[in-house]
Amino acid sequence: MSDNKELFEMYKQHATGQEKYTYFLLAAAASALAFAIQKTDGLTISWWLLPAAAAALSWGVSFFFGCKNLIWVQTAIYANYNLLSLQRGMHPDQPPHPQLSQAAISGVEKALESNVQNAQFYAKWQFRLLVLGGVFFITWHILEMFHGTYGT
Repeated sequence: MSDNKELFEMYKQHATGQEKYTYFLLAAAASALAFAIQKTDGLTISWWLLPAAAAALSWGVSFFFGCKNLIWVQTAIYANYNLLSLQRGMHPDQPPHPQLSQAAISGVEKALESNVQNAQFYAKWQFRLLVLGGVFFITWHILEMFHGTYGT
């Protein structure tokens, strides 16, 4: 029993860490987007702003993907709950026959795998787009410095 308790505790710590990381990335994307808007406020629209616009778009999509990641993680947790309930014969809609139960378990396992893959996809792209937005914003900043020094 102690091994199960330790395993469960490790799982909880991992899940909590992943959740905090996702929320951190959401906050970083929102903050970066707000900063970009503040830094470009009052500037005349020109091609010099394209990298800043690309940064804002990347950060906005990163935020959206972070929200989608959270949704898919919750969906996976619910599917996992249903799977465990079916395997233990305690599901509220437990099929009456063992073959039907096995079919239900197989279907929930496939759904769970799909949910996990979707969550992983959105998690990876949440981070990638956050970094890409940073690259675009730094590019814009360098162009702005160049434009200010040599463009006048």
